[in-house]
Amino acid sequence: MAIIGIDLGTTNSLVGVYRDSSIELVRNSLGSVLTPSVVALSDDGDIIVGQTAKEMVSARPDLAVSSFKRWMGSDKTTALGRNSFRAEELSAFVLRSLIGDFKDKFNEPIDEIVISCPAYFNDPQRKATINAAKLAGLTVERLVNEPTAAVLAYGLEMRTEGKFLVFDLGGGTFDVSILDKYDGLFEVRATAGDSHLGGDDFTSILTNLLLTRNGLDAGGLEDGERRRIWRSADDMKTALTTQQSVNYAFTAQGRIVEGVLEREEFETECAGLLRRLRAPLERTIRDTSLSIDDLDAIVLVGGATRMPMVRSLVARLFGKLPFVNINPDEVVCKGAAIQAALKARDQSIEDVVMTDVCPFTLGISISRERQDRRREQIMSPLIERNAVIPISRNDTFMTVDDYQTRIKVDVFQGENLRPSDNVFIGDLTVEVPRKPAGEESVDVRFTYDINGALEVIVRSETTGKTERAVFSNNSGLSEAEFDKRFKQLEKIKLAPREQEENRVLIMRAERIYTELLGPDRQLLADAISRFSSIIEDQHAVGLESERENFSRFLDEFERFTFDG
Repeated sequence: MAIIGIDLGTTNSLVGVYRDSSIELVRNSLGSVLTPSVVALSDDGDIIVGQTAKEMVSARPDLAVSSFKRWMGSDKTTALGRNSFRAEELSAFVLRSLIGDFKDKFNEPIDEIVISCPAYFNDPQRKATINAAKLAGLTVERLVNEPTAAVLAYGLEMRTEGKFLVFDLGGGTFDVSILDKYDGLFEVRATAGDSHLGGDDFTSILTNLLLTRNGLDAGGLEDGERRRIWRSADDMKTALTTQQSVNYAFTAQGRIVEGVLEREEFETECAGLLRRLRAPLERTIRDTSLSIDDLDAIVLVGGATRMPMVRSLVARLFGKLPFVNINPDEVVCKGAAIQAALKARDQSIEDVVMTDVCPFTLGISISRERQDRRREQIMSPLIERNAVIPISRNDTFMTVDDYQTRIKVDVFQGENLRPSDNVFIGDLTVEVPRKPAGEESVDVRFTYDINGALEVIVRSETTGKTERAVFSNNSGLSEAEFDKRFKQLEKIKLAPREQEENRVLIMRAERIYTELLGPDRQLLADAISRFSSIIEDQHAVGLESERENFSRFLDEFERFTFDG
């Protein structure tokens, strides 16, 4: 039985395992360690995950969905065929695909998983992540914060001690954490971030720039056109990491749109996003009472940190070049695999002790009297953000009404003074004797563990009567609804792996077809028909050669797009 590490990302997901004194990232059926976090529905009603689904986002936008990690913890759904799915259900399909890749490689059962999540995920988002694993039939041994996993991987590789700032900018989320490594101890000092800021936002800026400079009306675009332009912008963003300018060409509203975009113009448009990156950095440093000079290294994590404007921002703010010696797309998964090995007590890995922090303040809503004698509800913190976990804290609260018989405790997570501006986690009620206001009290204790589970105990100090609740591993779904959805997902099959190489080529060709006009369209249509006939012929020979030829043929249509 294995304990494995999984990085469930907005853009890509990975699975890894620590064995034989090294980390092995598992390759999917296409030979890549990166599986796009995209889910689509095949013509046969099967679920497609990965590169083929990514190609379908442009070619068949009504049957494919991406970037759903951003909905984690919400009730948002999307329709694929006749079914509607929540973010955790779509994530469960990605997890099933990753687990399938692992079992194909190692042919052994999986005991538990360590799964990464953004450090700044709130309580509902963390619960949704755990539920995604449960819907995939998996047991989560631990949630590990992405920056913590990254430093674990860097720290073991570099074998150095010091204070690290982890700058983690992925496809959909941004985290910054400060960690201290010494004597085999990894201590998280503080964390902050923005769970709705990532590489997708830079792509959206570029998409809007393309629309504006080419006189295109966003409201007049069809869904497929909008997704194709977004895909072109995303490819351009990647190209601009190594080039000063790119040529672009795509079809929209019945015409071919062509032009040249300079990196400088793109970076100017992203000034607002760069400013948003600074606030979490400043908060984290302020919370640790450290100065910039106290930091020994800056570690970049996440594919979006490849953008020169991001690296330049970090170097300018901290006056030092960041570490980039581990692939930023892979480092979180490697750290999750190491954490899994630590939990499995792998003898080949050195003893490491990890401490983490609570990313948000936890407290309850209380009533206080203002100077004008009116009452207002405010947040009373019990565990403040960046407190080292596991942690337990308690406080005493008095009755506010004469002869009240019960005290209701509403639990919130967040930094705002007004409870309504924070995230509601749950509530519980304890009975108290009837007495004048202020003569009865309850003791409220919060205990928060390393997986983000919060135990709340409320005890009447007069009667000793106690109420307890654990707010953990349950999202907005009831147990009955969860069981129902689990059974429904079990019946939905993932598309067979053996046809993946052919499927991805066909969908890539169909996506390119949507971007062409005139004779090129007919030329590609004929080629798609010919290749489809070949792969459907069970007696055909030389399939590998045919795939290579068809892939090179498709390359010719895309080659001109991003010449610098």
